[in-house]
Formats: sequence, structure tokens, C-alpha cells
Amino acid sequence: MTTKTTASDSSFMSPRYWHIWLGTGLLWLLNRLPWGAQIRLGRLLGRLLYHFNRQRRHITEVNVRLCFPERGPEEQRQLVRRILENNGIGMFETAMAWWSPIRVFEHRTTLKGREHLDAALAQGKGVLLLGAHFSTLDLGGLLFAQHYPVDAMYRRHNNDLMEQIITRGRSRYFGQSIERSDIRSVIKALRKNHIIWYAPDQDFGRKHSVFARFFGVQAATITATARLAKLNGSPILMLAQHRLPDGHYELELFPIIEGFPSGDDEADAQRINDELEKAIRKDPSQYMWVHRRFKTQPDGKGRLYK
Repeated sequence: MTTKTTASDSSFMSPRYWHIWLGTGLLWLLNRLPWGAQIRLGRLLGRLLYHFNRQRRHITEVNVRLCFPERGPEEQRQLVRRILENNGIGMFETAMAWWSPIRVFEHRTTLKGREHLDAALAQGKGVLLLGAHFSTLDLGGLLFAQHYPVDAMYRRHNNDLMEQIITRGRSRYFGQSIERSDIRSVIKALRKNHIIWYAPDQDFGRKHSVFARFFGVQAATITATARLAKLNGSPILMLAQHRLPDGHYELELFPIIEGFPSGDDEADAQRINDELEKAIRKDPSQYMWVHRRFKTQPDGKGRLYK
């Protein structure tokens, strides 16, 4: 198991970390099961989340009601159930990304649209690979890395032990994991014509954000995407990732977003959200609607999830 401690992190053995060791240890053991068994267990976990985790279910219900008003109450309820099931499966898929033999996925993955990424790399300025928080988040990184070397920007976990576990797991497939405030490392990687995976689809508050529509709802959208693209004149394009009904995984690269950035923060934020929405609509149930995407609102009240 790759989550072992060393002499330098013996403090992680204190009681306040025991629940993390128990949870990750159990997940590591379950990761020894066949792929199909893990998927079924993940779906069961998601059903338990639906019935017993009221907070996450409520957040998901609010998001679905806001973003899919064209669906009736029963259709919305079924979508919420599928979202939580896919999030349960996603926990096992994360364990697969961290610990399963990579050969398990050699014949389970299809990559579409690689001509778009090849054209972006041919510019020699590095590539910003626009991602989103799909339930297959970490596994998608491993699957993509079978085709192209890739670095990743990320937000450091608040818990030091979880940060170490996540970093060790992701070191199997990301060339380097760059904390989002480490702009110097981002510039260096882009100048070496690296691909950097970057997901700007969460609500980080009003600072450095503008409001742009996301599934028709005003959402605080960070402007950092345009600033990153300016650093080295790097092209940007979207990567979608989904689990298919037959147990295979599909990765799809979209065309380069032309004329980006435009210099208009709101217009640029809208273009990014449009790309994200297009990818998510391929199967909305595989997106992490369990997060409070609309917690920051233009009126400053932020009461949508009350």
C-alpha cells in the first residue's frame, strides 16, 4: 500500500488521523477486488449516500433543480440518485487510479479528438487542458496519461495526511502536481511545452471572480483561466471523461478555444463555462453536483442551499 508513513511524518499516527487511516485502508483492501465488484460496491455506497447523507443530497437536489428546470420532479429525483451513485463509484475509481495495476485499463479506454491536442502542442507554447470535476476525476488523469504526459494544477487539501496520500497516488500518472498558487512552476512547464490539466469549475468566492452563466444560473467564475493562458500564449481546450455503460471509458478532446483570452473577463468566463457545460451534458449524472457550485451569488446573500 502506497500510503505508508515515514519517520518524518510519525505525527500522522496520532488519534486525530485514525479515521483517515481506517477509511483509506479499507478502500485499499477493497481495491483488491475485481473491477466489476468495485463498481457494484460503489453504486451501493452511492445509494447509501442518497438515503443517509442529507446534506450532500440536499446540495445535489438544489443544483439539479436550478440547472435542469426542464425536467419534471420525478426525473430530477432519478438524476439525483444517479449522481450520488456515480459519486460512490467515483470513490472506488479514485482508489483504482492510486493503486490498481495500470494494465487493467489498457483496453478499457478510447481517446477521441487527439488531433485537436496535437495541433495545440505543435504551437510549442504548452497547453492548458481544461478539465472538470467529473466523478471519474482521478481515474481520468491516469487514463489520459496513457496517451500523453500531463502535469496538473490542484488545490492543496486542508488535511496534511490526505494531502500526502493524494499526492503519492497522483504521482503514478501526473508528471508533476503544481499547487495553484505556484505560478512560477506553471510558466516553466508551459515553456517546456507541457500539457497542464486545470479545472476552474468550482466556486472560490468573489475575489478574482466574475459572474457568468453555468447551466443558465449565475455562477462565480474565476478569471485565472484567462491569466494562465496569457502567461505563455498557450492554447486551451476541453477534456471530457465518462464511464460508458459497457464498462469502458471515453476521453474526448474538444477543439482549441480560438481567440482566447479576449481581454473581456466576463466574456472569457462565459466561454469557459460554455465549454464545461458542453462536456458535462454528455452525461450530467457523472458530474460532481455534490458541491455548492452557486454558493456565491450576485446579491451577496448566498441562500440557495439553506
